[in-house]
Amino acid sequence: MALQNYKPGKAAFIFIFITVALDMIALGVMIPVLPKLIVSFEGGDFSNASRMVGYFGIAWAFMQFMCQPLLGALSDRFGRRPVVLLSNLGLGLDYVVMALAPTLGWLFVGRLISGAAAASFSTASAYIADITPAEKRAARFGMLGGAFGLGFVLGPAIGGWLGQIDLRLPFWGAAGFSLLNACYGYFVLPESLAPENRTRKIVWRTAHVMGSLRFLSRDRSLSLLAVAVFLSYLAHESLPSLFVLYTDYRYHWDARTTGMVLALVGIAQTVVAAGLVRQAVKKIGELPTAFVGLACGIAGFIAYALAPTGSAFVAALPLVALWGLTGPAFQALATRLAGVSEQGALQGALSSLRGVSGMIGPITFTQILAWEIASGRSPGGSYGLAALLLALSLVAALAVGRAKASSNEVAAGSVKNR
Repeated sequence: MALQNYKPGKAAFIFIFITVALDMIALGVMIPVLPKLIVSFEGGDFSNASRMVGYFGIAWAFMQFMCQPLLGALSDRFGRRPVVLLSNLGLGLDYVVMALAPTLGWLFVGRLISGAAAASFSTASAYIADITPAEKRAARFGMLGGAFGLGFVLGPAIGGWLGQIDLRLPFWGAAGFSLLNACYGYFVLPESLAPENRTRKIVWRTAHVMGSLRFLSRDRSLSLLAVAVFLSYLAHESLPSLFVLYTDYRYHWDARTTGMVLALVGIAQTVVAAGLVRQAVKKIGELPTAFVGLACGIAGFIAYALAPTGSAFVAALPLVALWGLTGPAFQALATRLAGVSEQGALQGALSSLRGVSGMIGPITFTQILAWEIASGRSPGGSYGLAALLLALSLVAALAVGRAKASSNEVAAGSVKNR
């Protein structure tokens, strides 16, 4: 029988940590081989395959954008556990479809379904908000980011190894991880949202994209925070979109060097998310921690843009890794601005922002790089743009601080005048 537990507990957090890690490993397993499988469907035509890889990425992000608010609303109504379980079951079956896909069209359909079903991370964030006191959420979100990073260190390594045997084998591996996750969750994962804290019916006004955006705009502090989060998400899209192409063109890195550096990136991000977030928030608070992370990210992206050698580029990795302080701090701040029965809607809305960034970020950053290469200019403009986006995110975050201070002053005045 599955466990039921509506109280905050370390065991419940360990359960959701493992759930996210397995989910991210399943997703990461496909990273090294999906483009290669698309190339094989295109008969070795790299030009057409490159365009198709872009379409696949946009399609996945679009489905995330459209479906995450609905999944968040469903988790507020029926609980986190069934949404996580159905998500993992759906992903597992979808990876089987992708493993067997006889045509590129079937593979594309599979990618659409996986974008719609990939709900675990946003629902897991709502889960953490359910079981964790507000003052400890940033640290827990950081640990969740550590699970995310761990999955993306192990997943591509496993996928690359399986892909050497057969290009479709990693999809079977991804299916296995997701189905194992569903089984694990069914028998072990407790529910986090008590029945009395659930919405009595699905709140449809927050279960679609426009409704989720209105949800984020209902409060000045929340809307400013949403702007800061979106700009940070958008800057992040420069990393998966550019890293391989940029380092190959500018520093002539081979596949082995790229893989080793990506592993270092994953390890550094995991250390920051799992180890430093808690200490930073404990010492200086959530909003200052976000400021420090953004400042490090700005400096790191500027260094990426200007680095004349591969060694200089690698030297900037710790700065970009320290940007990882920002995300958990932002998430913890956001959870304070939503009610107990609204955490799913909140995380669904924030995930929609990630979906928007996933649709417009990759094409923007890669087109800048393509223009620089075609015109013979020194590359780096894309990372410069990422630094600018983080600077704007910092401005929005500072405005959040001012809005919170103003709100606190008004509240204090109201109490004093009673």
